[in-house]
Amino acid sequence: METNQPLTFGPVNSRRFGISLGIDLSPSHKQCNFDCLYCELEKQKTISIQTNSVPVEQYIVAIKEALIKYPETEVITITANGEPTMYPFLDQLVDQLNIIKGEKKLLILSNASLIWDTNIASILHKIDIVKLSLDCATKECFSKLDRLDSSLDSQKIIDGIIGFSKSYTKELVIEVLFVDTLNNKQSEIEKIYAILKEIHPSRVDIGTIDRPPAYDVKPISYEELNNIAYQFVGLNVTIAHRHKIKLEKSLDIEEILNLLDKRPQTKEDLENLLDEKSLRLFHQLLDNKQVTIRNQAGVEFYGKRKS
Repeated sequence: METNQPLTFGPVNSRRFGISLGIDLSPSHKQCNFDCLYCELEKQKTISIQTNSVPVEQYIVAIKEALIKYPETEVITITANGEPTMYPFLDQLVDQLNIIKGEKKLLILSNASLIWDTNIASILHKIDIVKLSLDCATKECFSKLDRLDSSLDSQKIIDGIIGFSKSYTKELVIEVLFVDTLNNKQSEIEKIYAILKEIHPSRVDIGTIDRPPAYDVKPISYEELNNIAYQFVGLNVTIAHRHKIKLEKSLDIEEILNLLDKRPQTKEDLENLLDEKSLRLFHQLLDNKQVTIRNQAGVEFYGKRKS
């Protein structure tokens, strides 16, 4: 299908991935095998096969032109109005992008619905950063929140993510989007955490609704997201939310170290939580090498140095 729709967008300065140039693999309309309640796109019945697809050649021409126009691009992001792994020529597209991207990284944003398919998994192995969604751990939650196409099986998706994580050696990011009353129940959080521990991704991004959703569902608070992050022990967790909190009092050095020991913090976390006095003490700890810095899929995490 030839199209006059824009095939690329941006670049945008992503806090987590750098300067990102996007590719839309369904530019004319939504084509997805999920109908997530929180989706910012319009409501639409799920499909199992993408029926309107733009030829690879058109994408390569558009990307080459965009890279000349925006040489500062750091990441080329494969996404879609829907699910990008449904694009039938994804393998050929990824091969071509890997030829022309140079030092830039290739990223895909996927709902993980087809990760169990060995052909899709093999394609994703050729991508530098794979970001997969995992909003639910149970069939009931998948049915209510992500609203899968009838061709899909939620347990196959979970097993597929776990299997992929065992063989994928690059940067794997898992995103969990929490919706009030649906997947923020304690039992669901604990089951999601159990799966995440088995996957052990480079990074876990947690967030909630911050744009008008397709259906009448509600976000959870930043405080609740923060509490969930502390339950995901042993994982590198970032919190995406427009409304932040400040701690009620300044922290001393021992309290800051205890905070970093409980959960590695990003720069954004610390700037949101700590007042000026506490931030000065943090930088003192950093200068004294009492704090470690680890880069996980493009995000720096600060933790307490172990003795």
